[in-house]
This record gives sequence, structure tokens and C-alpha cells, in this order.
Amino acid sequence: MTLQSVFNVRRAEVLPVALAGAFFFCVLTALMMLRPAREALGMRGGLDAVRWLFVGTALVTLLVNPVFGMLVSRFRRMVFISVTYLFFASSLVVFYLLIALSPEVIGVVTGQVFYVWFSVFNLFSSMVFWALMSDRFSLEQSKRFFALIAVGGTLGAIFGPWLSSVLAKPLGTPALLLVSSGFLILALCAAGVLVRIQPAQAAPAETGQPAGPSRGDESVIGGGAWDGIKAVGRSRYLMGIAAYVVILAIMATFLYFTRLQMVAALGTDIDGRTTLFAQIDVITQIATLVIQVLVSGHLMKRLGVHITLALLPITTLLGFVGLALVGSLVALIIFESVFRAVQRAIMRPARETLFTVVTPEEKYKAKAFVDTFVYRAGDVVGAQLEGALGRLGMGLAAVASVAVPLAIVWAALALWLGRTQQRIAISDVSQNVSGDLPSIHSPG
Repeated sequence: MTLQSVFNVRRAEVLPVALAGAFFFCVLTALMMLRPAREALGMRGGLDAVRWLFVGTALVTLLVNPVFGMLVSRFRRMVFISVTYLFFASSLVVFYLLIALSPEVIGVVTGQVFYVWFSVFNLFSSMVFWALMSDRFSLEQSKRFFALIAVGGTLGAIFGPWLSSVLAKPLGTPALLLVSSGFLILALCAAGVLVRIQPAQAAPAETGQPAGPSRGDESVIGGGAWDGIKAVGRSRYLMGIAAYVVILAIMATFLYFTRLQMVAALGTDIDGRTTLFAQIDVITQIATLVIQVLVSGHLMKRLGVHITLALLPITTLLGFVGLALVGSLVALIIFESVFRAVQRAIMRPARETLFTVVTPEEKYKAKAFVDTFVYRAGDVVGAQLEGALGRLGMGLAAVASVAVPLAIVWAALALWLGRTQQRIAISDVSQNVSGDLPSIHSPG
């Protein structure tokens, strides 16, 4: 009773949820151990260089997508998932050997290569995790405990930097790459056990009960390498998700560069900036953890996905208005902490439920395209737009003049996506009964 009332998890679901949380914990630990190095290396060339690194990352994700699509088309789930994580784990070992054996080659260009590589690693590792979650759990289950599963990621985001600070001195910074690689292997082990005990879901249904297991694990998804991109172009629903992600990326980029500029204007040294960023992270992680454990699952269950998705656009609208009026660093810290907490604890689990009602091919291929290239394309648009607004010399007022109307469109899109997801789920139930009704997310 306690598990169901507090965490929305039934007894039979405890082990799969715990494994999913452990999987995400290991992935985020591996990522967050290396994030400070990514930021430090990327900033060597200044803010303009970071904007162009966003462009480089977007191009690389576009090139990688057909490769990932080919893996999805030709191999079973655990094969292409294993290949993905083992590739990034092996890359970390290569970077370690490069640093250990030839430290003289480490410079601005090498740092920028690592920045782009890490950005791609960040996107694909999280995308594969959530794709597997949408494949393993039904829409009804995702509403109840995707937020709880995300707690594992938040704990990893806290544990990763702490572990780096503990191990950096005795082992040396390069050794952290090997530790991070080890956590990716542990994540892969957790994924393997989860796939064995939690079969893939059949046609999603909003029935109050988990959808029946399918034999999808035993078959190859099939199709072509570019099918994910084509699927987004054919489906209004997937295009809506892509548009939601683009606006999310633009807003996050606006906030990211606003923070960099405001902190840089203070004239503090590197240590002072690092301390300030660390304080923002601590506040954000604590707020995220509390919301994930106690609030998020109940929000989706009681308010619905559409309202839950709209909370971040509303938060963003109010935040940029407040920031334009006040314009202080304290207001920025409060806004960024709330934005990131709502993004990670509420919006992200709700957005991932959108993929529980699409086909396996769309869960892996289309999702890969949306969560990697489309997201990074939004980063590029946001970075270039923020730079252009900055050159106008209007400061936060110019950014807010774009962010506020965009947030209104974003909120409307969130409501449409949630309602459309519900119609797809009902359509799938009817199709299972009659066998002749078209799916809402079909072309046109």
C-alpha cells in the first residue's frame, strides 16, 4: 500500500523500476563525471566558439543518425543498445590513452573535438535509455513511475561530480575517463537484466492495466537507416514532438548564454564562477529530487500529460518576464534552478510518455532523430538568435521579447500533444478490437 500510494509502484513492478533507476543512475554518473571537463575545454575559445561548437554537434548528430538507424534495422534491441554503449565506453578508453601517452597533443582543437564528442555522447546515451523505457513500459505505467525512474538519473547527476572530486587527486583527472567507461558497462548490465525480466509492450493502451507483452525482443525491427527521419516528416504527432523539442532547446540555450554573460559581467575569477555554478547545480538537484520523488508521478496521473507538459512553458514565460523586470543575478539563479528542476523532474518524464504510443521503429529511429539532431538544431537556432539579439544591445528585454511569445506557442503545443497522445491510445484500443481503424499517428 505504501509503495502504491507514495510512489505509484505495484509490488510486481518494483524490480523492473529499480533496475531502470540503476540503469539511469550509471548513465548519468558517467556523464556528469565528465561534464566539467567538457565545459572547461569548450570555453577556451570564448562564447562565439561555443556557438559554433553547437553547429558542429548538430552536424555530427545528423551524420550519426543513419548509422544508428542501420543498427536498429538489422539487429535485435540489446545488440544495438550494447553496440551504442560499448562504442562510447571504448571512446573514453581511447581518450584516456591519448592523454596518458601523448599529453602534448591536448590543445584547443582537441578540446573542441572532445566537446562535440561529449555532446553527442550525452544525447545518444540518454535517448537510448528513454527509448528502451518507452518500449518496456505501457502508457499507464509511464505516467505512474517514469518520474520515479528519473530519480536514478538525478542521483547519478549528484554522485558523478562528487565521485570526480574524490578520485581526481589520488587517481588523476585522465583516470576519470576509465571510471566513467566502467559505469557505462554497469549501465549495460542493468539494461540486459531489465530486458530479460520486463518484455516489450504490445500495442499501448490507456486501460489502467499494463499492455500485454509482445515477442518483439525476438525479432529485428527492420526498415531502412533513414526511416526515423522519414517517419517524423510523415507524422503530425512526431512533428509536434519535434517542434516541442526545438522550442525547449531554444529556451534552454537562451538561459544558458544569459547565465554565462551575467556571470562573466561580474568579473569574478574562475574559482568564483565555478563556485557559483556549483551552487546553482546543488539547488537544482535538490529541487529536482524532491519533485521527482513526491510530485511528478502524481501530476501526470491526476492532471494528465497535456497539463504536465505545459508546466515548463508556463515556468519559462514567467521566468523571462521576471528576469527582464529585475535583471539581477539572484533572479537568474532562481529562474534557472526552477527551470531545470521542472525540466528534469516534470517535463522530461512527461515528454518520454509521448513515445509509448508509437511503433517500435518510431520509438528508436524517429526518437533518435528528434532527441539528437532536432534538439541540437534547436541549440544552434537558439545560440545564433541569442547572439543576434545581443548585438542589438537591448539586453534581457530583447531576449524576453522573443521568449515570451514563443513560450505561449510552446504551451499550446504541449496541450495539443497530450490530447493527441490520448486519442492515439484510444484509437489503438479500438484497432485491437476491430482490427480496421487507422492510427492517429499515421501519415497525413
